[in-house]
Amino acid sequence: MPTSVHEVSAMSAAAVYDLLVIGAGVNGAGIARDAAGRGLKTLLIDKDDLASATSQWSTKLVHGGLRYLEYYEFRLVRESLAEREVCLRLAPHLVQPLLFVLAHEPHLRPAWMIRAGLFMYDHLSQRTTLPASFGVDLAHSKWGAGLKQGFHKGFVYADARVDDARLVVAVAMSARAHGADVRTRTRFVSAKRDGGIWRATLQRPDGRSEEVSARVLVNVTGPWVKAVREEVGTRSAKENVRHVKGSHIVVPRVHAEDHAYLLQNADKRIVFVIPYQDRYSLIGTTDAPTEDFEKPEISGEEIDYLLTLANTYLAKPLTRADVAWTYSGVRPLYDDGASDPSAITRDYVFKLDTGTAPGGAPVLSIFGGKLTTYRKLGEHALRELKPYFPAMPGDWTENEVLPGGDLPPGGIDAWVAEMQRRYPKLPAELVRGVARRHGTLAPKVLGSAKTLADLGEDFGNGLTAAEIDYLIREEWALTVEDILWRRTKCGLGLPAADQARVSAYVAKAGAAA
Repeated sequence: MPTSVHEVSAMSAAAVYDLLVIGAGVNGAGIARDAAGRGLKTLLIDKDDLASATSQWSTKLVHGGLRYLEYYEFRLVRESLAEREVCLRLAPHLVQPLLFVLAHEPHLRPAWMIRAGLFMYDHLSQRTTLPASFGVDLAHSKWGAGLKQGFHKGFVYADARVDDARLVVAVAMSARAHGADVRTRTRFVSAKRDGGIWRATLQRPDGRSEEVSARVLVNVTGPWVKAVREEVGTRSAKENVRHVKGSHIVVPRVHAEDHAYLLQNADKRIVFVIPYQDRYSLIGTTDAPTEDFEKPEISGEEIDYLLTLANTYLAKPLTRADVAWTYSGVRPLYDDGASDPSAITRDYVFKLDTGTAPGGAPVLSIFGGKLTTYRKLGEHALRELKPYFPAMPGDWTENEVLPGGDLPPGGIDAWVAEMQRRYPKLPAELVRGVARRHGTLAPKVLGSAKTLADLGEDFGNGLTAAEIDYLIREEWALTVEDILWRRTKCGLGLPAADQARVSAYVAKAGAAA
């Protein structure tokens, strides 16, 4: 029988965690938040920063996955569409509606197929926030902005964009608020079963070893999930992970309108062109098998692939000289046997291992998953673990907004306007960036500042010493990368000399913390 909370009476409750969650991407943070909110003593660790792997390298979308309909992933699409609405409600400062335009290319997909797919997309789950899809005339409306002449018929549908790394930070902050212990730069080294308890060895940020005890391990390490499972398991894992690299390029804004494009390619893949950080457009993603998941990088072939497809549609040609930034992430997909990387399921799969002895301490390993469904994945994980915590309360995460998400009526635009009224002498662009990143927590960043000088050193791109201090104090930021590329995106377009100033300040502030 499973070991319940009450069956380990010999050990002090203070000495044993209920859950040790390994991996602080969006799914790990979501599980830690859910567990802590149910009263479980939870420790969340990551060998690097929050969202430092797959979760920060997404296409920055909260979406149902329109193209997954072609692969009959109806359960995943339905759940994703429902969770899209939840994300819009719980984190409106980080998740906003976005309209997508799909230009009709009859030789790629017939109009009836697109209409049928969009009809299903509109109706697989209840919509409360977003509009239904509709047809448009690209040649004589704003919906064709930036496209070449010759595109006439198009379709518009709704999804949402997200600041992915900041979403993870917000989820982790909520987990902490509910009592979770969140530790970054803490490496999982090993774990051994001791009856119904795990004895886990961790490496702390200073290099020293520490042993912690936990009733359950949750292995949500993304690309490393199989390696961790085999480290703690009694036999080799039968399940395999398909590591698929997705790469993106960022270029100057390709049109002035607010909508995104979904581009179809002759190989049946699709690529998004998304307005990004006001002045840019984000183009991606690719799908390429890889085993380099420690530090993936975009290849020249991937850059050319994305540029070639974009130039098939866009009126103003793009070249490699236009690429302002690139990034690549590895999606750890459950190996379902599909030969085409684009066809591999994006659904998540749970594998529970209790060892060979009766009542052995369980480890729950999670394969796959996507950003949009992180909250639901957390619910499902806790339901899977219910036998080990029979007194655990039920689901709760659907209705509690994330930190900073309790915006006034009118949403993020109304909140930005309110912040600019409160801070009239600060640069409007700076206030807008802080308001968007932190939502209703923005006053904790800006404090009583009356002028820009009150915020300390100004590093450019809307980043000041006051915000860096807040990120170090409240959001686990430790390095210049944490600041410039995860907690903010202020590194994009920031000259190297200013990035060096940020690095020096972070090193000094971190040493003093």
